[in-house]
Amino acid sequence: MKKFLIVLSTILLLFIPFQHVFAAETKEEKSDYLVMFDGPAKSGILKAFGVDDEDVLHRFDLLPVYHLNLTDGQANGLQNHPHVEHVESNADAKAFSQTIPWGVPHVQGTTSQDAGYTGNGVKVAILDTGIDASHEDLNVVGGHSVFDDSDNNDPYYDGSGHGTHVAGTVAALDNNVGVLGVAPKADLYAVKVLNNSGSGSYSGIAEGLEWSIQNDMDIVNMSLGGSQSSSILEEYTDLAYEDGILVVAAAGNSGNRGGNNDSVGYPAKYDSAIAVAAVDQNNNRATFSSTGPAVELSAPGVNVLSTIPGNSYDSYNGTSMAAPHVAGVAAQVWEAKPHLSNVELRELLQQTAQNLGPSHQYGHGLVQSYDAISH
Repeated sequence: MKKFLIVLSTILLLFIPFQHVFAAETKEEKSDYLVMFDGPAKSGILKAFGVDDEDVLHRFDLLPVYHLNLTDGQANGLQNHPHVEHVESNADAKAFSQTIPWGVPHVQGTTSQDAGYTGNGVKVAILDTGIDASHEDLNVVGGHSVFDDSDNNDPYYDGSGHGTHVAGTVAALDNNVGVLGVAPKADLYAVKVLNNSGSGSYSGIAEGLEWSIQNDMDIVNMSLGGSQSSSILEEYTDLAYEDGILVVAAAGNSGNRGGNNDSVGYPAKYDSAIAVAAVDQNNNRATFSSTGPAVELSAPGVNVLSTIPGNSYDSYNGTSMAAPHVAGVAAQVWEAKPHLSNVELRELLQQTAQNLGPSHQYGHGLVQSYDAISH
């Protein structure tokens, strides 16, 4: 910053002729400016340019900055003064708006939010790799880890990022940052059944389902699975459904381009689970999306933007991304129609889905939140 060495009287003398010029401009339109000086004789310089006390909107304390109402002429004159560091228009500012991932309005999630349905009070368990509970865009209420070596300070630590991404699609907060989830006021529970490499076992999934039953979850999302069936895993999936939980599961990523194989994985293939296939923005089945008679609903699963650990965001592909759209829609609809049983809610989602094509590829079609609410 330049050193101010010229005395006030000299400055006033040098700029006295300008005083009358600017006095004649008082009727000109004035605008907001921020002006920063490099010395103590600020008020004298301002008076020399015809800036009255009423034009001083604020004097800052920590830096020699004034918030001023100035004509264009006054602003230009100050800009050229050797003892003025900066003259800037007082630019407008607003809160950064959050991004709405394409999948949320695609399943009518934003329409239902506008109608007041945000999944408020509905408990959604995310059986996955954990959730980054410190993420600014997520509100993790509680949870469980099946691993003995979980960090006591962060028991649901998500070293993979998969579970955090799934959680954001369900319930990323409506907070003017990041992204928006389908049901932003749903209660998220992190049930860590997969390790930080994204691997786990059927026993871990069964334990996660048992915890969900014992802790009165409303919806369970399982964006996971395997190719081998298990009687015990099926028993636990059935038990959760019989207990009143809506069980949502990713159909799997073993589809082919023709979409003519029976490749739905487990637990999605069990009758007690909703097997969710993936579509793109044009409602075309993603070529990776598993197909077969167990497919029940479709949802966005291509280029889905959501939360990842470290207050970050990224786009993923997979039926893992499709399933949480259905879980979020279910939370919205259940808030709107709390009298429904899980069986009735499931039937309603089927009835109001948008038909997209062959049932072995799309099931009943694209899940639609507001249509189910207004049905």
